[in-house]
Amino acid sequence: MTENEKEVAKAAAVASVGAGVGGAGGASVGVLELAAQGAATGLTAGVVIGVSAAAGAVLALLGYKVYRNLTKPKGAGEAK
Repeated sequence: MTENEKEVAKAAAVASVGAGVGGAGGASVGVLELAAQGAATGLTAGVVIGVSAAAGAVLALLGYKVYRNLTKPKGAGEAK
């Protein structure tokens, strides 16, 4: 496995963890309770949870990229 493939695998793992956290956050906001009371439909609750999962994945991936940029050795990109 090349270094590039390892980085892609790490980024995918970070995004999947972020999606799980975002989905759990979307579900805990109370959307499911509103759906149970009839104030929101099941479809609406599903959309909110899905959007939360996508947002969590994006934020986790961006955070990982920032982390990788900050921890990259200073001379890594300069050698030709």
